[in-house]
Amino acid sequence: MSASTTLAPLRKAAARIDGRTPIHRDRAIDGLRALALLAVPTGHWLLGGFTLDSDGGLHNASPLSALGGLAPAGWVLQMLGIFFLVGGYASALSYARRTGSTGAWLKGRVVRLGRPVLGVTAVWALAAPVLYAAGVPEASLRTGATLVVQPLWFVGVYAVVTALTPYCVRAARRLGGWAAAPLLGSVAVVDFLRYGPFAESVPSWVALLNVLPGWLFAYQLGVSWGERRIGRRGAWLLLAGGTLLFAALLAVFHYPASMVGVPGAARTNSHPPSLLVLALASAQSGAAILLRDRLAKLLARPALWAPVVVINLSAMTILCWHQTAMLAAAVPGSFAGELAGLTTAPDSLGWIAARMAWMPVFAVLFVAIARYARRFEVPLREGRRASGLRRTVAGLLAAGFAVFALGLA
Repeated sequence: MSASTTLAPLRKAAARIDGRTPIHRDRAIDGLRALALLAVPTGHWLLGGFTLDSDGGLHNASPLSALGGLAPAGWVLQMLGIFFLVGGYASALSYARRTGSTGAWLKGRVVRLGRPVLGVTAVWALAAPVLYAAGVPEASLRTGATLVVQPLWFVGVYAVVTALTPYCVRAARRLGGWAAAPLLGSVAVVDFLRYGPFAESVPSWVALLNVLPGWLFAYQLGVSWGERRIGRRGAWLLLAGGTLLFAALLAVFHYPASMVGVPGAARTNSHPPSLLVLALASAQSGAAILLRDRLAKLLARPALWAPVVVINLSAMTILCWHQTAMLAAAVPGSFAGELAGLTTAPDSLGWIAARMAWMPVFAVLFVAIARYARRFEVPLREGRRASGLRRTVAGLLAAGFAVFALGLA
């Protein structure tokens, strides 16, 4: 069978998706969102390792602990700034088009975020005791629970910033792109308090003050962009200013180079976000705005547009279930002992090469899981609603799993 014959069904499917796409659809925005979404599993699968204890239990480990030179990979893979930028842009347009009240608009968006989270945590709550009875060590289950919950913090933060959309719109209409500047200043002040000359006398909880402004920064930029208050000149300012600030924070102020937490490190950039995260988000946002038209032209091709549509339709499934796919390989692998790149310590370049070989396996497992898990993301049909008992049971299961994952039980 020739390659053209094999690819024919894919070409027809791509053409069908392209034909059904509304002419007003902003393909560049969807493309940016897809790129940011793919960066999440790629980063976690590449930089998330395991070690085995004497009882065969899995424990989290990071190659960044031994291979600090990998930190620049995190600069590329840390694309939450793009995700919040696109989220703010889309929310601004959606908010302007709403036909009902602000409360109804917000409820619809939060429900779309909540159902997949409830689904993955409820399923894991049911699966954990079954896996334990089947012989999976408790250490592996706790490690798995931590990994599953780890990306879900994002959903809570995103829901909060989404709720602030009306205020972001007002700020954008009044100040344009400069509406994000106070958020940058707020994070800078908190960073000065926790890392400056008074650091020893500043309580640790002060760092939490960065959580909201740190992630709202790129979202506000997106809202301003959606309100057409950021043009090419503003985009160049974001790109150049963000790049210069990023370089200064690394070279002069000695911020840690890794964009993600490194076990044993005294400082972290991402939890909560430091000024370095905002500098990167600024540079990425400027580049995204500048490249928008070029990306839109590329995505006019059906073969490139079709995967973007599939990824966007599975956004929450990707966020909620990609760690489960990696665990679907690692947990069975732990019974076989040390497998290079999977259950061996991530402390060498050889491990990186072996992990790259595992990446397609994780992807195949994710696709298999997503076939069933995506039902939590698809809206219920008109007239169909989950019963009160069903919602209550799912909520209790999710709460129980959260308690286990956070080490409270």
